[in-house]
Amino acid sequence: MKASQTRRKFIKSSLLTSTVPFLPPLTAVDAGDESHEQAMPRKTIAQTKSIIGSYGPWAASLQAQPSLSFRNARWKPEQLASWKKEAISKTREFLAAPPQPATPKVQIDRTYEYDGLIIEELTWQLPYGSPTKAVVLKPKGAKGPLPAILALHDHAGKKYFGYRKIVKTGDDQHPLLAEHQLVDYEGRAWANEIAKRGYVVLVNDAFAFGSRRVMYEDTAGLPNGSLSTKDKTDADPEKAENIEVYNQWSSDHEHVMSKSLFCAGTTWPGVFLSEDQVALSILCARKDVDPQRVGCGGLSGGGLRTVYLAGLDTRIKCCVCVGFMTTWDDFTLNKSYTHTWMTYVPVLPRYLDFPEILGIRVPLPTMVQNNNQDELYTLPEMKTADRILQEVFAKAGAKDRYAGRYYDGDHKFDKAMQLDAFDWFDRWLK
Repeated sequence: MKASQTRRKFIKSSLLTSTVPFLPPLTAVDAGDESHEQAMPRKTIAQTKSIIGSYGPWAASLQAQPSLSFRNARWKPEQLASWKKEAISKTREFLAAPPQPATPKVQIDRTYEYDGLIIEELTWQLPYGSPTKAVVLKPKGAKGPLPAILALHDHAGKKYFGYRKIVKTGDDQHPLLAEHQLVDYEGRAWANEIAKRGYVVLVNDAFAFGSRRVMYEDTAGLPNGSLSTKDKTDADPEKAENIEVYNQWSSDHEHVMSKSLFCAGTTWPGVFLSEDQVALSILCARKDVDPQRVGCGGLSGGGLRTVYLAGLDTRIKCCVCVGFMTTWDDFTLNKSYTHTWMTYVPVLPRYLDFPEILGIRVPLPTMVQNNNQDELYTLPEMKTADRILQEVFAKAGAKDRYAGRYYDGDHKFDKAMQLDAFDWFDRWLK
């Protein structure tokens, strides 16, 4: 086995899977809501092994074809606008995103040239938490306004780093970042590579990553049991061994954050959406950006963020979701344990299957890239999700606006996939 493959499997098995997510029972719809029952019969699931044992077939059988599925016969092709309005409303209801803050003032901390690009290091302050750090990359000498990409970084069980995982801003790159890019991106900083093709690219730290991470000092002394911060320090944070310790601690902390967000009346995807929309507003407001030609995309956790942002914000005119597409059934029966708590929106599966969240954006151009040996999903359910999106786009008369692609290999966004993704953006944004 190649060293890169060994590292990838270690990352996914020892870090990402250390946060075992729990999806609450999907029984919260009022008993009086008969529309769901009348819309579709209950499906029958064959008895097979599942990650919840003999309860798997029963749990999966609780979901008929979701009642707001555009594939449902009650929705006619000419009712696309009405369906989108209702689907967006219901998705937002269960996402329960916190109130959208006003677009903050952006501070440019530093501007310089590297790798044929002009790079701006930015900071902005949301009404809560530490300041958000971000970078903007664009070709040196480019004349605007240009098309733009909101590049969404991955999870990978590495919350110490955020935007830095997909950019390269100097020759003194941290060794752990170089290794990460080698394993997941074939040694490429993909945000740099697409910027070189004539785009303004913004990459921001997501909630709980990088500059937005939870600091030890802010939880010190609290009765966190195994999450105690004793003998841990925020000092000397760039030291490799300190980063590894933080990544493990923050992975173990995910269930605490997720449960607390639920208790606060919101969800992790809802917080992602709110903060990514702030970043999108900042990008669209730039004088060097054409706000009618803006796309987004990312691998893994970046693919997850793409599903919710591109599904619900029409300012995203083109998107590429990489390495994060399957069905709720796949999570229920097979793969919830391989995924972060950041994935789940309780009760929403009654109304939309997971790919249909992204499908709300129809007919806007949408690409999904899958890896045939991706250990985070089962291939049959990746293909089911692909068929669902094909059906949604075909029914809306936009068959050519959707592309589902498959590549050999496990969880990654390698050069071949990047080139296909960049060509897709070029096709629809240039």
